[in-house]
Amino acid sequence: MISGNAFNADMSPGGRVSQRRGLAAILRLDMPLLTGLLLLSGLGLVVLYSASGADMGQVKAQIIRLTLAFGVMLILAQISPQSLRRWSPILYGLGLILLIAVLITGHIGKGAQRWLNLGLFRFQPSEIMKIALPMMLAWFFSLRDLPPRPLSLFSSTILMAIPVFLIAKQPDLGTAMLVASSGVFVLFLAGISWRLIIGLAVGVASAAPFVWSLLHDYQKQRVLTFIDPSSDPLGSGYHIIQSKIAIGSGGIYGKGWLNGTQSHLEFIPERHTDFIFSVFSEEFGLTGVVMLMCLYLFIIFRGLYIANTAQNSYNRLLAGSLSLVFFVYLFINTGMVSGLLPVVGVPLPLISYGGTSVVTILAGFGILMSIQSHKKLLPI
Repeated sequence: MISGNAFNADMSPGGRVSQRRGLAAILRLDMPLLTGLLLLSGLGLVVLYSASGADMGQVKAQIIRLTLAFGVMLILAQISPQSLRRWSPILYGLGLILLIAVLITGHIGKGAQRWLNLGLFRFQPSEIMKIALPMMLAWFFSLRDLPPRPLSLFSSTILMAIPVFLIAKQPDLGTAMLVASSGVFVLFLAGISWRLIIGLAVGVASAAPFVWSLLHDYQKQRVLTFIDPSSDPLGSGYHIIQSKIAIGSGGIYGKGWLNGTQSHLEFIPERHTDFIFSVFSEEFGLTGVVMLMCLYLFIIFRGLYIANTAQNSYNRLLAGSLSLVFFVYLFINTGMVSGLLPVVGVPLPLISYGGTSVVTILAGFGILMSIQSHKKLLPI
């Protein structure tokens, strides 16, 4: 017989918290990370409602995408890191095959050949490489002594350069940069020396003239617009000028939700996707931006904590890279809409309207949760 005191104890707030923690453990979810992601996704829906002009159709579509993405995250959280490690070369190889297929038979839209048409929906294979490349490099280095030797670094650079080149050929410079950064972070976390890092930086800088000659005309125009937006205020510089006006007009506390003039009068381009940070800044001001950055940093540092406490090199390299790539999303998007970086078409993670990128981001966090929840089962 269960006594009344025992019943009351089970129904107490502490008992309910314990039950929730037990459910999270069963589902292999990291509650701090999950809480941060849910808060960020919910905030994204609020901002999207305003940015889309109170269009519930877009909000509902985003809810469906988020539901699918959180489902993918939940599934990946159940897969052990050992299995992820075994599948890393297979996923990388599959990603390369799909990237080659895109260049041969891919769907062309807005001047770029980035998608495979699967009938019911279009699929962007380059998104796979944001996860497949760090998995592959983490697998590669897990089989070798760290810090890596020159031959290992050369081989890993080739593994990274192939998908980056195929993505840049589509052309999709924004995704190519994100994929490249995911590989660079694995190299950095593997323990390459600062002397080599400085040497690579000098090499990249010296190759700038050659890279410039390979850029498409619209990509060159983006760089020139970044240097001097006022050179063509009604043409190529119009978007970034309006974005900066919106960010600055928000002031300290913002104009209030649904009260942004730059966005609702349609001065801001792509205000529900790439430039949604401008909408947020105008309506919530500096105070809102600081709170948003704190939420992002909480998620990033939680991911880095998981990486730091991982029990083997594969898990550490993969978790660290995925966490830092999430930071790169944030850095590039906020930098480009505020005029600090050229516009390259990178969404604000879990805030911008979109499908494939949302699934990719939350899939990465599913892997982080797998690493965190399975670590007690792994030999130290």
